[in-house]
Amino acid sequence: MAGRLEGKVAVITGIGSGMGRAAAILFAAEGAKVVGCDIDEESGSATIDSIREAGGIAVALAPCDPSEADQAQALIDSAVASYGAIDIVYNNAAKVHFAPIEEMTIEMWRGTMKGELDIVFNVCKAAWGHLKERGGSIINCGSVSGKMAYEVLPALAHSAGKGGVIAMTRHLAMEGGKHGIRVNSISPGLVRTAATAALMENPAWFEPMKRKLMLNGRVGTPEDVAYCALYLASDEAGWVTGADFAIDGGTTAW
Repeated sequence: MAGRLEGKVAVITGIGSGMGRAAAILFAAEGAKVVGCDIDEESGSATIDSIREAGGIAVALAPCDPSEADQAQALIDSAVASYGAIDIVYNNAAKVHFAPIEEMTIEMWRGTMKGELDIVFNVCKAAWGHLKERGGSIINCGSVSGKMAYEVLPALAHSAGKGGVIAMTRHLAMEGGKHGIRVNSISPGLVRTAATAALMENPAWFEPMKRKLMLNGRVGTPEDVAYCALYLASDEAGWVTGADFAIDGGTTAW
């Protein structure tokens, strides 16, 4: 079924690579007008070019760092100026530091909170008034690390940040329900991206991670996550809010 997002305006953060890029391309293919942003101007522009070459409609604000409140506001203002409204917000982008507590500095901790919590709050805050006008869907990117710990992943700050995103999602769903705003989160497991590909070359790291994957150790793809986001963005998910979707190959089920 094509055209699942026909006529909708979708704001997506972090479109330059990985899951954000996959979602931007998929949403546009399903009829959405995409407003993307990325901290890297070149990669963000490359995603927009790919969408337009395929006949889609998209613009980007790049470089843009939504962990800064004024830049998040500029992103939302750009979407409204370009297309007159907002229907979908996909908070995909994040910035994170990995280290065990003995090596985690205050700067690393605060940087992760800014790059995983502030970045979601800022965009939601800027978009909220526009979404109240006609309802819509907010999709926040959580993580399995918000619900469990990996022995080989020093994700103290990341776990706290993503756990906060999942909790924030539930509360926003409660506040937004009376306005027709649905808010859900997606918690990916191990997904092959530019950031994780090098780590997977290390058996000491990859094998314990792989053992948590039920489907014969299959690692996720950005498209696996994007299809869940597409569902949550569409009217098919009209009675779905306050939920967290584990797109993790069964990782959190055992």
